[in-house]
Amino acid sequence: MTAEQLAPFVLAGEKCVPCRGGVPPLKGQELFALHRDLGGGWQVVEEHHLEKEFRFRNFAEALAFTNKIGAIAEEQGHHPDIDLAWGKVRVTIWTHKIDGLTRSDFVLAAKIDRIQEGGRS
Repeated sequence: MTAEQLAPFVLAGEKCVPCRGGVPPLKGQELFALHRDLGGGWQVVEEHHLEKEFRFRNFAEALAFTNKIGAIAEEQGHHPDIDLAWGKVRVTIWTHKIDGLTRSDFVLAAKIDRIQEGGRS
């Protein structure tokens, strides 16, 4: 695997770090680099939050995925907004304390991708 292919796995292996405020949100090149490392599907919206929609065959699969996200969020102490509907889940992540993005947001996104891929984060 190349470094680019490994980058999402590296992010998923990290632990979310609690934000105590006073830290500026990620912007520009730093934000672009982490977004590139994250891999496909996630959108950076207005340099403020990450968003991705996951599709499933039915409501039960979408609900099971949502519950797995909840378990990871509790373990990491970092909680996304989750919209659950029939056959889809939309996840929105940002650090509420600073009203913007931190590295931990990208770590959580990578962990969520690993859940969907069937891997452990």
